[in-house]
Amino acid sequence: MKALELNILNRLAPYEVVLRDGEYYFHTDFNIEYSVEFKYEPAFGGSPAYWFDLMNRSGKASPNDPKVRETVIRIIVEFFRANPDIMLYMCDSANDQQAMRNRLFLRWFTGAEQSKLFFFKSEMVVDEGMENFIAIIVPRSHPYLDDIIEHFDSEITMFRSNKP
Repeated sequence: MKALELNILNRLAPYEVVLRDGEYYFHTDFNIEYSVEFKYEPAFGGSPAYWFDLMNRSGKASPNDPKVRETVIRIIVEFFRANPDIMLYMCDSANDQQAMRNRLFLRWFTGAEQSKLFFFKSEMVVDEGMENFIAIIVPRSHPYLDDIIEHFDSEITMFRSNKP
């Protein structure tokens, strides 16, 4: 993965983003630290794919802060500027709040501007009795968009049927 250009990102993001140990960190006005990490997924067909991992490093409840949304969106947009690849996302299941986190991420990411630029799809799968929400984000300009969507759908179908 190509590193994000922090000077570009920080011109647009409301919170300053710094790179530390391979993760992108930012602190909010409410003294909450977040990190974003991208982990390579070698098993996603023939196109490069990365898991997007957003973590609240402070472990404190986060108030409704539109600057967090905007900073995360800017990180994602910068990721795709540098890496025209596939992004996968699984909602954290801590405190059984994965459905709420999925709704929040959907609301964050399905704005008019993002919908023009990116294909976004979220699916719920059950693993060992627990609901998990998995999403895919791909630039609409990706030359293999239809194949990628088909591959994602087949992976979800396979997972739901518990076939290897």
